[in-house]
Amino acid sequence: MDLLRFTTAGSVDDGKSTLIGRLLYDSKSIFEDQLEAIEESSRKKGDENVNLALLTDGLKAEREQGITIDVAYRYFATPKRKFIIADTPGHIQYTRNMVTGASTANLAIILIDARKGVIEQTKRHTFIANLLRIQHVVVAVNKMDLVDYDQDVYDRIVADYKAFASRLDNIVDITPIPISALNGDNVVDKSKSMTWFEGASLLYHLENVYVGGDENHVQARFPVQWVIRPQSTDFHDFRGFAGRVAGGVFKSGDSVVVLPSGFSTKVKTIHQDEKQIEEAFAPQSVTITLEDEIDLSRGDMLVKENSPPHQGQDIEAMICWFSNSNLNPRNKFIVKHTTRETKAIVYEANYKIDINTLRKIEDTSSFALNEIGRVKIRTATPLFYDSYNKNRHTGSFVLIDPGNNETVAAGMIV
Repeated sequence: MDLLRFTTAGSVDDGKSTLIGRLLYDSKSIFEDQLEAIEESSRKKGDENVNLALLTDGLKAEREQGITIDVAYRYFATPKRKFIIADTPGHIQYTRNMVTGASTANLAIILIDARKGVIEQTKRHTFIANLLRIQHVVVAVNKMDLVDYDQDVYDRIVADYKAFASRLDNIVDITPIPISALNGDNVVDKSKSMTWFEGASLLYHLENVYVGGDENHVQARFPVQWVIRPQSTDFHDFRGFAGRVAGGVFKSGDSVVVLPSGFSTKVKTIHQDEKQIEEAFAPQSVTITLEDEIDLSRGDMLVKENSPPHQGQDIEAMICWFSNSNLNPRNKFIVKHTTRETKAIVYEANYKIDINTLRKIEDTSSFALNEIGRVKIRTATPLFYDSYNKNRHTGSFVLIDPGNNETVAAGMIV
């Protein structure tokens, strides 16, 4: 079975955690003791119904306030597919949490309260999903039970959302679904109250949406993560290079170039799960052996001659600032890009984005918590990179404060 990673996003009280709880509950993906625990918690809180949001809202502050603060990951599977869910918060001050949860997602569920329609938070989260190159979006118009399952309300919201999304460039697949997370309408089973909706339920769509085309299968990239030297009797001369394929396809016999040395060689064998395979493609984790004894180590990259990545020390990128301390030009950082680490400075702040209006604020010299914008970075040693729009793996990085080892920003190379 393949794996689908998806994230939920929306304003406060739009029902993100309730939706995930309903999805897990109706798909029979929670244990009896978990159900008993949330039933007991619901009774203590005085809730009329079982509060399914408690399945993901595990922090004490989240349960007291009825909001999501941190990213919660949940795992479940159906006979068709495995899923990893990232439940992200809706508050403006937790933008960095949403970026973290959405950074690895193939699909985003944007929740909209049917009573409120498209609001600023809807636009903010859609912009972030677009920035992170999430190409598949489900527009879940929630709480349809509170508007009497009115089709006109739903149609108006969908039209407003598509009008806004048309200004963005990365979202290619928008699927609107009217739902009631509280009652389970169109979540796992088709709703009997909205017979006018001819589309599939949310779970059916998640099981069948095609995300294989999201990976870059053209430009071959293999960042080396570890050198395998068993030094055992059975594998006395074995020398393999382990990592995750970040792009393209590698086959036995392929000619490859080693970066940064520039030496050429050929792929001898490819191994996965102690078995030898003929080819590897993104995002598989494999071990590759080479025909020639070339010195490789963590941070090096195998590529093909016909599709080399960019190499350079001056990089322009969009960043989301994570730290409570402001970013100031000339600050020194460690940049972690694929499996490579090097020192870096942010030497220029180009502009920030007002994610309410999508306007550029060019008169800026620093970034504060949760702010997003474009900067220029200079690294101590060259990076081997692609633009984020072409490859999410080789086009992304994080900045780390060398003083306290805090991850202060996530970046997407322009």
